[in-house]
Amino acid sequence: MIGLKFDGVKVFSATKFREREGLGERLTEWIVRNPDVEVVDKVVTQSSDHEFHCLTITVFYQTADGSHELRA
Repeated sequence: MIGLKFDGVKVFSATKFREREGLGERLTEWIVRNPDVEVVDKVVTQSSDHEFHCLTITVFYQTADGSHELRA
């Protein structure tokens, strides 16, 4: 990410199986609700212990006008 320009970061995470299954749909819905967003990078992280598994998608984005006013 050296030299990468971005206006904001959005984090999507889930620990339960059904939540993890729907994580991609949540991300897609967020992008649809925010058409001025251009995703410039992403990081997918999986972590777990003996009982829980967490999946996190971190999205780095730019907005067309440089504002931070997005829909949740």
